[in-house]
Amino acid sequence: MSLQTKVSAVILAGGQAQRMNHRDKGLVHLHGRPMISYVLAAVEPLVDQVLVNANRNHAIYEQFGWPVIADSSTRFDGPLAGILAALRHTDADILLVAPCDSPFIKTAHLRRLLAAQAAQDADVAVAFDGERLHPVFLAIKTGLKASLQDYLDSGQRKIGRWLEQHSPIKVDFSDEPAVFANVNTLTELAAWEAKAV
Repeated sequence: MSLQTKVSAVILAGGQAQRMNHRDKGLVHLHGRPMISYVLAAVEPLVDQVLVNANRNHAIYEQFGWPVIADSSTRFDGPLAGILAALRHTDADILLVAPCDSPFIKTAHLRRLLAAQAAQDADVAVAFDGERLHPVFLAIKTGLKASLQDYLDSGQRKIGRWLEQHSPIKVDFSDEPAVFANVNTLTELAAWEAKAV
């Protein structure tokens, strides 16, 4: 990346967490730490600003020291709504996107995503584990804000379909697919608690 490229990040913590009994996943503890803290540690060395997209528990999220932003609607419209909220709150050139419930991601993985986007000057770079895309791990140009607004205004919500409109490059993580594991249920949480992070 050039020295002139400004990068912000958004950590998506705005979901309803239905499979987690509606517990706020970013604040659920894994090995004694809120899950969002792992993602913050991975993101912070790479960016000028972090935005936390949350639709509840704002006061708790604010204790992590970064601005907390909500979706523009109360409909829980999914990750794209959180990404759009971040695009509205940043003046950066690139937005790095990561979810709050993937505690195994590291700075090096996100650096690879950003480097691939910069090397190809791609509108969108998306993580790919060799078998499937992980569409909430993204590096996107912030100039896509109008496109995303139009897409959501049309009533669409599927993140993959919006990404396809912008010829995303796939960033190969087939050497480390496990880093994208996320924690969706209390059963999964218990299983990960039994392992070392």
